[in-house]
Amino acid sequence: MNAPAKTELAFTRALRSDMGTTPAGIDNEQQAATWVRGMFGRIAPRYDLLNHLLSMNIDRYWRARTVARVSSVLANPEARVLDVCCGTGDLMMALETRASAHVYGSDFCHPMLVAARRKVERGHFHSALFESDALRLPLANASLDLVTIAFGFRNLANYQAGFEELRRVLKLGGLAAILEFSTPPNRALARLYSFYSRAVLPTIGGLISGSKEAYSYLPESVRKFPGAEDLAEQMRGAGFANVRFERMTAGIVALHLGQRL
Repeated sequence: MNAPAKTELAFTRALRSDMGTTPAGIDNEQQAATWVRGMFGRIAPRYDLLNHLLSMNIDRYWRARTVARVSSVLANPEARVLDVCCGTGDLMMALETRASAHVYGSDFCHPMLVAARRKVERGHFHSALFESDALRLPLANASLDLVTIAFGFRNLANYQAGFEELRRVLKLGGLAAILEFSTPPNRALARLYSFYSRAVLPTIGGLISGSKEAYSYLPESVRKFPGAEDLAEQMRGAGFANVRFERMTAGIVALHLGQRL
């Protein structure tokens, strides 16, 4: 079997059981997208508080490290940067803080964008926001130098389509950076993390946000998401080159980087 065939086979295997997010009771991609949009809309008012509380503020470090890894692109004043699934805008604003580049943010959940806009105005940032589905970005082919997505990729209705859309909007040599929850490789830590996700997170998240359903879905979405190695293989299968990843906080989170060549 030649190398391209092996890559295609590995990509097909990786996607076989992880085509996209699968909330309970959902039958197709359109329903999944509608459910996810509604869920994030319900928790938007408490989203930032819960992110910082449930991660013990380590989420700030994850974003800072992501920004550091893409700093070479951010230093270019001619570069165009988009944070997809930007939510309330934390990564987008962290990118702008270090950037000479033009930074934008997009999300398909309107209440999240409303919260992001408030923070942009309050912090006197200049990042431009627009409402859009990550699988159908209203952008020309090869129009961006960097695309980031933090804790949003696993919520896409179709992972393969997500990779293809990120690649479509990137210029040749452009960089994709995906920061996402993962499964710790250490078995003991993985069991502890699983207990926290299943027992603690839904209880606290439900009490503060008013939506236990949302904070039961979120850890389940992590459990079903491909591991770091599999996600890297999917990126390669989708046409990205120089794919690499690094684990953070003992593997609870992984940052994947890949170039469009």
